[in-house]
Amino acid sequence: MSQSQPVFRVLLRMNIHSGMEEEFERTWYQVGKAVTDHPANLGQWLSKSEEEEGVYYIMSDWADEPRFREFEHSAGHLEHRTKLHPFRSGGTMTTMQVVYAMGGKR
Repeated sequence: MSQSQPVFRVLLRMNIHSGMEEEFERTWYQVGKAVTDHPANLGQWLSKSEEEEGVYYIMSDWADEPRFREFEHSAGHLEHRTKLHPFRSGGTMTTMQVVYAMGGKR
């Protein structure tokens, strides 16, 4: 049994230039509303790897893929990417459909 309303999830792996991690975190937080203000965005999270230095993961959930793709090609997303690009030395993007979601006790 899957969720009644599927969620489209995007996972970015970002390699950040050494010594720029704190500034990257601050900038990501400052410009994050460009993503979360989009009506189809369900939230986003920034996580830092404990195993690989300078590696961050950004996960964002979307109501559906077409509206994510609309945002991905928008001027707002281009501006957001432009502000984060100077920190990056590489990265990847993976997209997926959430099959099950189970909440914790928190």
